[in-house]
Amino acid sequence: MDTLYIAMTGANALQERQTVVANNLANANTSGFRAEIAQTRALPVYGSGAGLPTRVYTATTDESWDFQSGPIVHTGRALDVAVNGKGWIAVQGPDGKEAYTRDGNLQVNGQGILETATGHPVLGVNGLPISLPPMTGLTIGSNGAISGVPQGNQPNGLLVINQIKLVNPPESTLRKGADGLFQTADQQPAPEDPNVVLESGALEGSNVNPIQSMIQMLQDSRQFEMQTKLIQTIDQDRTAANQVLVVS
Repeated sequence: MDTLYIAMTGANALQERQTVVANNLANANTSGFRAEIAQTRALPVYGSGAGLPTRVYTATTDESWDFQSGPIVHTGRALDVAVNGKGWIAVQGPDGKEAYTRDGNLQVNGQGILETATGHPVLGVNGLPISLPPMTGLTIGSNGAISGVPQGNQPNGLLVINQIKLVNPPESTLRKGADGLFQTADQQPAPEDPNVVLESGALEGSNVNPIQSMIQMLQDSRQFEMQTKLIQTIDQDRTAANQVLVVS
């Protein structure tokens, strides 16, 4: 039964890793997406009495992510911004708390709120959602400063309206939610970082490597088959052993 349990833990870990890899592959074209890393480790199994472990079983570890930057694609669109290097764009999560994204595909909704393509309001340096008046010639600077000409003003009446909050908390403190946004582990707002740089008229692509992900899926599928065959073999051996006991 111990052997059967160990084989089952291996199959279960592979199935969980397949789910992670499949999700990464599905987001290979999602702007600013950070690939999740599925990690497992071997833990010793001790017998009922004292002594050394005679076998190991597989366990999944805490979630982790690949924070390597994705490729920057130039779009020429004024509201597209890409974080060049380390850093994050601060947005308001569904729970109302501050969260972070690398998806710089921004837009202005009907109420004048600057938000991401998925509808999360972008936060200013004051920690509040950015509200913009009707304006023309809207531009976003490398430091997140939003400037433009309010409607009715002279073309040379360029004004700085607000500034996007850019942060760079330690990656070890970040956790990813089901909504795809990152938050600090204690959910406290990270301080503004003036060293974070935006590239206007561009978007950062996903850092998922589709070819590597496909290879990983094939390898995991073969290993899962091996684990299920091992489970079947263990079951057959147990049945044969029971038959021997009945005959004897």
